[in-house]
Amino acid sequence: MRKIAVALTKGGVGKTTTAVNLAAGLALAGQNVLLIDVDTQGQAGRSLGVTASGGLAELVAGEGAPEQLATPARDNLAVLAGGKSLAGLKRVIARKDFGGERTLAEALVALDGRYDYVIVDTAPGWDVLTVNVLFYVDEVLAPVSLEVMTLQGLMEFSQSMTDIQRYRDGLALRYVVPTFMDRRVRKSEEILAQLHTYFPGQTCEPIRYNVRLSEAPGYRQHIFEYAPRSAGAEDYGRLVERIMQDDAQGNA
Repeated sequence: MRKIAVALTKGGVGKTTTAVNLAAGLALAGQNVLLIDVDTQGQAGRSLGVTASGGLAELVAGEGAPEQLATPARDNLAVLAGGKSLAGLKRVIARKDFGGERTLAEALVALDGRYDYVIVDTAPGWDVLTVNVLFYVDEVLAPVSLEVMTLQGLMEFSQSMTDIQRYRDGLALRYVVPTFMDRRVRKSEEILAQLHTYFPGQTCEPIRYNVRLSEAPGYRQHIFEYAPRSAGAEDYGRLVERIMQDDAQGNA
């Protein structure tokens, strides 16, 4: 079971878009996928039309079994919802004197072996939930909008991850996914080149700017449903292929 966090401390880089469409693409490819929303806004589930009575916070609190709280969203795809209840969970974790960073990992161990992929959508910022996610997953996929400030944010996030890796030997920044690529903008090409320089093995093919990606959640659909012939569907399909190919080759 591969556990991949879609994470970056900067907002507005396409984290939820990437998490939802990556999870959906893997499910369409026949993989059994769980999408976990670790954001108090709860947008990942809502963008797929999921209305859940409970989710991640309730699982951690012991208020329901995993099979009850993981809501089916599509064939092969379930969602463990986030939302406002995570604010209370953050307070519970912060009050722990010891082992708070492993709260999510301990609660989610019940899901081990039930899925082929677990995709975790994180909130922007560096807080106790982000740290908890990094103590749970083995891989990080960082969406990076092609802007100077986001590149700096990636560098800072990578350094913060190094602190976690001292305690998590298996944790790796596996993928860097350039987003909002617009070849008409010279700066986009320049920053993409810098990503390939700094993260040569991790940098994936870019996700092109595509208005269909921002429209799809409004219709409670992922990009493969809403606009299957769009550039967004093509680009996320290519990302799914890369991740599955790495799995097949044993590089994950």
